[in-house]
Amino acid sequence: MSFIAYTPETDFPIQNLPWGVVATPAGPAVATRVGDTVVNVKVLVESGLLKGDYAASLTETTLNSFMALGKASWSQARKDLTALLAAGSASEAAVRDSGALLDASAVQPLMPARVGDYTDFYSSRDHATNVGTMFRGKDNALQPNWLHLPVGYHGRASSVVPSGTDVRRPKGQLRASDDVPPTHGACRLLDYEVEMGFFVGTGNKLGDPMTVQQAKDSIFGYVILNDWSARDIQKWEYVPLGPFGAKNFASTISPWIVTAEALEPFAVAGPTQEDPPVLDYLKESQPSHFSIDITAAVHGNDVAEPHVITKTNMRHLYWSTAQMLAHHSVTGCNMQPGDLLGTGTISGPEKEAWGSMLELCWRGQEEIPFPNGATRKFLKDGDTVTMAAHAQGNGFRIGFGECVGKVLPAHE
Repeated sequence: MSFIAYTPETDFPIQNLPWGVVATPAGPAVATRVGDTVVNVKVLVESGLLKGDYAASLTETTLNSFMALGKASWSQARKDLTALLAAGSASEAAVRDSGALLDASAVQPLMPARVGDYTDFYSSRDHATNVGTMFRGKDNALQPNWLHLPVGYHGRASSVVPSGTDVRRPKGQLRASDDVPPTHGACRLLDYEVEMGFFVGTGNKLGDPMTVQQAKDSIFGYVILNDWSARDIQKWEYVPLGPFGAKNFASTISPWIVTAEALEPFAVAGPTQEDPPVLDYLKESQPSHFSIDITAAVHGNDVAEPHVITKTNMRHLYWSTAQMLAHHSVTGCNMQPGDLLGTGTISGPEKEAWGSMLELCWRGQEEIPFPNGATRKFLKDGDTVTMAAHAQGNGFRIGFGECVGKVLPAHE
């Protein structure tokens, strides 16, 4: 336990200690969180309460330099913070007197890192099968490469935004059917995608691929990711090079990066990947998947309260995050501290576990019901999407905070 009080239901027990950056009167500051208290780590360093070799990096305005230090430094900082904030800590009075403890409700989280590059994958077999079935039929749902490698595309780093940022409905080229010319207009089929994102820490040099184990050791931590999607724009533009404008207008992340170390107790075995067998460079010797429950709720002008329409789990991924990162580097691509990778939509085998409205309405053929009688196929102006995730431990849980975005009307 910590000397900072919290309830068993909190996302942020002392076993978590996520990393983030918050706004303060003195400017952006690296922080962590325990219960409903944000801990200004920069103040702890400047007060002489944190003194490790990593300490100087925690006085910067982003986490990139700290990410670059590597796993040993991340672990030591976590250990030192745990000792500093634990119940019975000899430093309790000094921490309280330092001014580092802030009420979370009065603190604005910022982007935790400079995202140099953003890549999104397509790593849920159930999601890929659902989408493939819709567009190509059940017998041809998965493309020939899908079970051999983690499929991905390069996204847009500049439009990755923190939770709470409004999302403007995008405009783009649309084509209603094959027998009419394209038009320019507002997206009509706006969707969310339930994903997890993960930040690269140490990375690799240009020309030097990472092994799966090196990739696993290089993952700094995880966030919830809502990769907003304009389905009608995507349908027209994606041939032959894949997603472009339909994905580059916004990707929302939760405010706190939960470390890979905090999630280690929740590691689970993934699928066998033996039919067909993966190539040697993608083989794993230990579990690299995680059991993390994830939900997505929607409310809007005609739906007063958030209603959960997706309940899924990160363990449904076919490819692990370590495999995704290793494959990303296989050609010698150099990954850098602060690079963000997304898992792709996480769907399970049951309908309630489908991670996008495209699936839940089955390409517009079904209505998604809400308790008050309202329905949706895709998102309306004024809708707010709230995603949440946690891993359940024995008497505590590790959470991420909410990932929230509200849909604004398209520009005139």
